[in-house]
Amino acid sequence: MQNLLVKTLFFGIFTSTSLFISTVSLKANAQNQSFNNTEITGYAQAVLAMEPARQQAFGEIKRIVGDRDVPKIVCNEPNSMNALPGKARDIAVNYCNHSQKIVSDYGLTIDQFNRITLEIQSNNNLKRQVYNTLIRLQKNTNSQ
Repeated sequence: MQNLLVKTLFFGIFTSTSLFISTVSLKANAQNQSFNNTEITGYAQAVLAMEPARQQAFGEIKRIVGDRDVPKIVCNEPNSMNALPGKARDIAVNYCNHSQKIVSDYGLTIDQFNRITLEIQSNNNLKRQVYNTLIRLQKNTNSQ
């Protein structure tokens, strides 16, 4: 069960964190970055902390838009939310604001969070480090 949760969260990294990033502007800066253990742990903690809110926001937006696909929402690109109906746009904005606070609470800037997210997509070593950190954090949470 725990392994499934971590896999689900890891998949969620690729779906939810797109809410923060504009891959065009950051891709060049994200190549071959190295991140320290504090950044990796903060990243994993932030992902775990924002996952329940992401699921709730996505579910609410999906209910509002109905059969239509939920458009890609990028928090730092306000125009990406223009396709959403008013209430769904409000939910997306609230999620973005809440998630940005979570990222900050775990000691990262949005830029650091975005760079890690992009680097995970092409760096298997970093992907493994984040995955292992997620597992460790989940074990610690479950044993308390």
